[in-house]
Order: sequence, then C-alpha cells, then structure tokens
Amino acid sequence: MLYEYLALQKDSTKVKGVIESNSEKDLTEYLKKNGLFPIEIKVKTSSKLGESIATAVDAVSFKDTVLITRQLSFMLDAGLTLISAIEILKKQTNKASLKKMLSEIDQSLRNGKTFSYTLENFPKYFTRFYIALVKSGEASGKLNYVLNSLALHLEQEKSFKQTVRNALIYPVAIISAMVIMMFVMFTFVMPQLLSLFDSFEVELPATTIFIKNLSTFMNQNFLFIIIGAIIVFLGFLRYKKSNSGSKVIDKILFNLPIFGNIIKISGLVDVTRTLAILISSGVPILDGLHIVIDVNSNVVFRNAFTNVRDKVEKGMSIGNAMLNESIFPESLIQMTIVGEQTGSLDKTLHKVSEYYQSESELAIKGLLNMMEPTILIVLGVVVGFLVVSIITPIFSLTSSLQ
Repeated sequence: MLYEYLALQKDSTKVKGVIESNSEKDLTEYLKKNGLFPIEIKVKTSSKLGESIATAVDAVSFKDTVLITRQLSFMLDAGLTLISAIEILKKQTNKASLKKMLSEIDQSLRNGKTFSYTLENFPKYFTRFYIALVKSGEASGKLNYVLNSLALHLEQEKSFKQTVRNALIYPVAIISAMVIMMFVMFTFVMPQLLSLFDSFEVELPATTIFIKNLSTFMNQNFLFIIIGAIIVFLGFLRYKKSNSGSKVIDKILFNLPIFGNIIKISGLVDVTRTLAILISSGVPILDGLHIVIDVNSNVVFRNAFTNVRDKVEKGMSIGNAMLNESIFPESLIQMTIVGEQTGSLDKTLHKVSEYYQSESELAIKGLLNMMEPTILIVLGVVVGFLVVSIITPIFSLTSSLQ
C-alpha cells in the first residue's frame, strides 16, 4: 500500500514523500531507522484509474526479485562490492518501482546498515527465509554463494508452482465452461424449449418435469442465484483467511482422494527444500524451523512443524520429533534420522525434496490422464439425460397424433 508521509530530519527540516509499506506501523519504524521523525502519515489515494493500473503494472514482481538476486550473485562472484553491484543494477533497470527500491537499498548500505537489515524494510518482496539466508551469508562471508543458492531456489520454486498451475488450467477451464454452459442452458434455453409442451395434452415423464421445474426456478431467480454464488464465494475466501477456517479447509483438502495426496506431496517439496537450503547456508536448526513455520501457508504443515520445533527445543532430534506427526511420511522421517546421524542433513533433505518433486509431477500427470475421460463421461451423461428428457415427450406426442 502506498503512503504519503511528512517527517522531520535531525536538523528539524521537514521532508515529505511517498513510499510503499505493508502498514503504517512498518512505515513509522522504517522512517525512524533512517533518522526521520514522522509527523503525518496517510494512505495515498488517487481518483485516476489509469494511475492505479500503472502502479500495479509497475510493481516489483517475483521475477524482478529472482533477477536481481541472480545478478547480485554474478557481480559479487566477479569481485565487485555490494554497493557497486547495487549501483549497477540501479542504472540498468528502467522500472520505476524497482529503481526506487534499489535506490533506498543503496542509500541504506552507504549509511552503514547491513544488507539483511536493509531488506527487512521490504517484507513484501523479501521473505524472512530470504533475509535469514542473506544474514547467514554475511556472517560467513559467503554472500555470493548464498545469493546463488537463493536464486536457484526461487527459480525452482517458481518453475514447480508454474508446472502445478499449468497442469490444473485445463481441467479447471473445462469444468468452468461446462458449469457456465449448463447454467445458461437451464436458465434461458430450456424454459423456452419446454414451454412448447404446455400447449399439448401430453403426459410428461418425471425427468422432463424435474428439468422443467428446475429451469423455471432458475429463469425466475437467476439474479438471486448469481448474487448468492458471489456472496458464498466471498464468504468462503474470508473464512479461509481466518485461523480456524484455514485449518478446517486445509484438513479437508488433505483428506480429498487423489487431490489430497498431490497437495501433501507438493507441500513436502517446499518444506524439505527450504529447510535444506537454510541448514546448508549455516542457519541454526531452531531458527530454520521457525522460518519454515513462518513462510508456510498451509496450517497443517505449520502446526506439525510447530510441534517439531517445540520438541527440538527440548533436546530431541528432528527425525524423532517427526515420529508423532502423521503428516510426515515414514520415508521422510527415516531419511531425516539418517541425515542427522551422518551429519549430512542438508544434502539428505535436498535429495528428498527432488524425490517428492518428481513424485508430485507424476501424480499430476496421472490426475490429468484420469480427469480427461472422466470429464467427457460426465458431460456425456448430462447431455444424454437432457436429450432423453426432451425427446421422450416428442415421441409421446407423435404417437398420440397417429
């Protein structure tokens, strides 16, 4: 969200500006960190639709984050200082929002702040996972290596999520088109078609009467149906955002046949890869578990890792702490125990994440192969039911005329 602010510098000079922040509190902390005392902060409003659209288009994207991470890694490998690398990136980009962010990072670094500390001012673009790895890279003097690992992780994460998203586009599009087509048919086409039978004294079959009553109801109340569907959808989204709602919905999704297994395996890919990179970058185990909990959007995984973290804090190993959590497969638990015993937990978890990713991709392909004929069968049954329900009275009418 964009905020306008008026603040005092140390010499009592007033400065004003516009900056993006998650909340007014975060902006206040950011201004104070940079030697400014906020006098007034308000949300920047604009009556111009074009300006709002331009702001959305110009926003720093996930792709931009991956790109600057990769470029910083290359330039640090080449021997450039971090400030010089940021300066080069700032000159190369033509995107106003990205240039602004890089300028603020550059200014903060020149004021003596660390890179990880500076990135905390941009939580919308840099997650706690990202910042923790950068902090680890700064402490170990291997920031270039950490940034390279980060860029690779972000690219793999984006590629995997894109694979899942692309795989689901086809069935979702087909099902959506089928639902819309049936709604239009029952609401606008069927009432006019079935009204022809009213002028003839023909006894209608039960299926035809059912379709006639349903289509009449939908035709007379289609606006209420659409509004009701929108209200239910918005209510569902609001409920899903609540703690109790997300917990219930995530549990339901995990228990769905076929889909639940894919969701579970996809989640295991994220958590194992994230934990592997954190450990290999020198982040302490407990800190790594804290970060995994924070960055995970699935409540079931968050609760499981919270229990694991609590047990690890009491001295238990990660593998043994996982034993009582049903969400973790036996193979993952055993591999984790072996990795801890051999001192190569990061490499073990990385191999496990690769295995789960291949399993997830195979499961998605299997789901698609199964859904295509299933959709065709369902569509054929529905169309056949409609055709039979309409043709049967016509046959009865023809027989009576003879």
